Amino acid sequence: MKIPSHADNLTEVIKSTQQKAFLFSLFRLFLFLLLGATLIVGLSDNRLLLLLLLPGSVIFVWLIKRFNEYNDQVAFLKELQQMNVERKKRADRNLEQFDPGTEFIDKSHPFCNDLDLFGPHSLFQLINHTVSRSGRSLLAQKIKSQISPDIQGEKITAIDELSTKNDFNRNFEAIGRAFIKDEKNKQQFYHWLENPEKWKPLYTVLLVIGPLGGFSVLIAVLFGIIHVSWIGLWILLGMVTLSMLFKPLQQATLIWPNQGDVKTFRLWSELLEKETFQSKFLQLHHRPFQEGQLTKGFKSLEQTSFLVQNRLNLVYLIFNLIFWLDFPLMWKLKNWKNQFGDQLSHIESLLDEWQLLVSLASFSKEENLTGQVNWAEDTVIQASNLTHPLLSPSIAVGNDFELDQNTKTILLTGANMSGKTTFMRALGVNLVLINLGLRPFASTMSCGPFKLYTSMRNTDNLGESVSSFYAELARIRQILQASEKGENVFFLMDEILKGTNTTDRIMGSEALIRQLAATLAKGIISTHDIELSQLENQYAYLQNRSFHSEIDDREIRFDYKLKEGPCPSFNAHKLMELMGIKFQ
Repeated sequence: MKIPSHADNLTEVIKSTQQKAFLFSLFRLFLFLLLGATLIVGLSDNRLLLLLLLPGSVIFVWLIKRFNEYNDQVAFLKELQQMNVERKKRADRNLEQFDPGTEFIDKSHPFCNDLDLFGPHSLFQLINHTVSRSGRSLLAQKIKSQISPDIQGEKITAIDELSTKNDFNRNFEAIGRAFIKDEKNKQQFYHWLENPEKWKPLYTVLLVIGPLGGFSVLIAVLFGIIHVSWIGLWILLGMVTLSMLFKPLQQATLIWPNQGDVKTFRLWSELLEKETFQSKFLQLHHRPFQEGQLTKGFKSLEQTSFLVQNRLNLVYLIFNLIFWLDFPLMWKLKNWKNQFGDQLSHIESLLDEWQLLVSLASFSKEENLTGQVNWAEDTVIQASNLTHPLLSPSIAVGNDFELDQNTKTILLTGANMSGKTTFMRALGVNLVLINLGLRPFASTMSCGPFKLYTSMRNTDNLGESVSSFYAELARIRQILQASEKGENVFFLMDEILKGTNTTDRIMGSEALIRQLAATLAKGIISTHDIELSQLENQYAYLQNRSFHSEIDDREIRFDYKLKEGPCPSFNAHKLMELMGIKFQ
């Protein structure tokens, strides 16, 4: 398939390509009918006409190939067109149609449930450009990975470079979307690659006898040297000899990857072979494709795949019974496995890594991420002009934040709907982004060697007889256990201990703050209990931050800006009034 060099006027290009495919389809149908007529007339009146069947069949196969190429181009171009539509929807944060990755939600995970990483209107929907099940799972795995600054600097440089290769990323994604449809599990196929194929000396003899014998019988019948019944006898002999290969070829047919998967791998390999990269991280992943051996292996695999998966096709069956084609096919399989089996047995995991990189680079390009990242050795977190990735950039309000070396806890107070939870999630999601090797939704962001833990979205579970308060305590216990093991925990706790009465909540919150302060843990605790803000006077490691609101007779206004100190006023009374509750 020829990949177009530009993506302009896609509607016109698709229309033109469809017309070409239609013409080749008509030519193919006309030639098929002509060959059928030639066969009938040749057998009944003039057997010399049968000599036209061979060149006619070659032309027929060429027409099929051209038709398939144009069909493939149409599929590819339509995906490009759809990708343009999806790009606009992502920019508008209209994410309903995108895969939510709901099955990756894990309620026991340290932070995944609370930060909208998966599910409706999630980071996964915004960032995912993978096309295969395994690529999708790898992206989810990386999103859920704990923070590790070890190689993130190299990854940021790599993704920055890859995000400038717009054509490569666009074509890579569109190819996979166009041809990977009904995926088949390939583990049995990879296991088959590891076992050498058995080839008996008798097969070599039959490999030669089959085509020569079939051709000789047909020529002899054609010129009247032998009776036509000899063709039937030859076919019966063929059925006996072909039974020797039935089991191994049937096994290969069952475990063989879908043609769409093989085509995708071949086209991806060709794309990668043509690219050059400067980043050492990308060069490491690119090295297996540089010599062209993988592309050669995929081309051979694609040709073999067509034969393997069409062995039960009527045309193949007829030619197989006459020329014993299974023996050349088995020979081709054996040679292909010996030459390329070792190289291709682990190729899917390598291509999954490229799906991941293309996803991250495409996301970075679409969002125009330019924020600066600094992985610090000290246990600090700092961000300037930080926003939430899932909010439309047109309405997102940026905030500055700093958790310095000496501060253990930020106590966050504020009116209802003023932005406390959104800010905390924005901080957590951006930590996930920089851990992926992406730049943050911020002008600058610094992070020390933390492990991220959250307790924000705690709900009851009737099936497990778990109340929301107990669920929150279980999350807090997880944070305490990690902290007491000596981990550098960064925690985000929203509306702490909200499931109990005010007295117990204040006492429990203060006890938890002291207990965490005795470890290496640091983080943010939001609360509506303004009494807790007085702890700043007792503990030097605690600081107050807040979000405010302005209230008049008819409405409540928010600026969503983080401020120093505790919140001076709350709005629950006014909100209840606006909702119709009358206070006497």
